[in-house]
Amino acid sequence: MNGLQRFCLRCIERYQQQGGGKAQFRVDCNFTPTCSEYTRQAIIKYGAVKGCWRGWRRIRRCNQRDLVDKIHDPLP
Repeated sequence: MNGLQRFCLRCIERYQQQGGGKAQFRVDCNFTPTCSEYTRQAIIKYGAVKGCWRGWRRIRRCNQRDLVDKIHDPLP
């Protein structure tokens, strides 16, 4: 694991420890696993650049504030 991966993972872990989107943005993630967890898994599996890109694409789809049921969307 290189330095960029470690840095990205530490940032995500800090975000998750501080409560994630629920605490910081007053929204709940539409997906399971959450967008931050999905991005964390993608960084571990694909590396920092491709993992962050996959996470960014996932976060852009997470915009339905009134969604009742969670969408199951695991990492491919």
